[in-house]
Amino acid sequence: MKIFLDTIGCRLNQAEIETLAHQFRRAGHEIVATATQADLAVVNTCTVTSAAASDSRAAIRRAKRLGVEEVVVTGCLATLEPEKTAELPGVGKIVTNPRKDALVADLLGLPQEFFDLEPLARQPLPGLHQRTRAFIKVQDGCDNACTFCITTVARGASRSRSIDDILADIRSALDGGTKEIVLTGVHLGSWGLDFPSQQCLSDLVSALLTRTSIPRLRLSSLEPWDLEAGFFSLWQDPRLCRHLHLPLQSGSPSVLKRMARKTTPDSFAALVDSARSAIPEVAITTDVIVGFPGETEEEFTQTLEFVKAMNFAGGHVFTYSARPGTPAARMKGQIRGEVAKVRSAALRAVFAESAEAYRRKFIGKTMAVLWEATDQLSDCGWRLEGLTDNYLRVVAHASEPRWNMVNLVRLDSLIPGGLQGQIV
Repeated sequence: MKIFLDTIGCRLNQAEIETLAHQFRRAGHEIVATATQADLAVVNTCTVTSAAASDSRAAIRRAKRLGVEEVVVTGCLATLEPEKTAELPGVGKIVTNPRKDALVADLLGLPQEFFDLEPLARQPLPGLHQRTRAFIKVQDGCDNACTFCITTVARGASRSRSIDDILADIRSALDGGTKEIVLTGVHLGSWGLDFPSQQCLSDLVSALLTRTSIPRLRLSSLEPWDLEAGFFSLWQDPRLCRHLHLPLQSGSPSVLKRMARKTTPDSFAALVDSARSAIPEVAITTDVIVGFPGETEEEFTQTLEFVKAMNFAGGHVFTYSARPGTPAARMKGQIRGEVAKVRSAALRAVFAESAEAYRRKFIGKTMAVLWEATDQLSDCGWRLEGLTDNYLRVVAHASEPRWNMVNLVRLDSLIPGGLQGQIV
């Protein structure tokens, strides 16, 4: 059978469809690049925002429109709105998050133990979700209670995977030629806290660096209150990528309190200072929500000024989206769309300026780049695009494709969203 896998949303969803692909391949099925080639499609959905939910529904409809006989839907939208999702065209089966790990076994009528055999070498997914980097799920669920977030409802309580299970996935990826591993989770920093003998994320990172030959190890989003004293000393190992994504969500103390975030602007700034002192040239990126219920002009100005002061290497701006079932959806003072739109544009401009200032520091330097995309040009070889360890997007040209290769590149000039360079 030919299987098409699609996903919307976070890196964790990407990690999960890679696991599904591995299991389908283990059972003798083929993963294909487009829905037009497939007998069955599996769509891993998201509903963290109303836009993500809309994109998820569109992906389901698109798979059916392109000729797939049956669409299996899983993920957060399927979990929170199973009846509505089941009514979409072509949907033959709904698999909620609690059953997602058994999706392939249940679908094919196989025992779960079948997939615990000697792991296959990783093969990157074909098509739009192809990645040189392997996204490895180390944790699921979340015990936080941020008032805007529906993920806790959709994913449940925090659950950590064992080091041995994580190592098996990483070794499969390395056997397949992967050069960068990205650790993912809903609440990555809580890894190990649910074990009978508690461990912490630094224990996991240390074990992976010690027990594998990972060329590059990258951490996905980390809540700022999860990082224990000494955490940044891990970056003495140069294989650990110099990039920290620390979600801020607001630079206003009063908004953070309404959000039930376990941080303040002062403690966040102190954490950033510690990271920058310990990790030379570290890229620190963040997320900010604008238009949270009750956000006044003064509170938004606090956020704007704080983001300016932090000099982030980049950031994502989200307009608040009321999600039914969350405390924030019931709060008074919902912000009008036109106000949120203006605030979003102002904050995006600040991020654009600070991101360009960060990239500008690297002009003239030579850095290692892992090529993630190679496109053949009609008359002058290949256009390459990839990432440095500190998440600079770099474009260069070569006479041959170099997908999943690492080269030293001299960074010559700024381009929109990245840097232009020459392979040395």
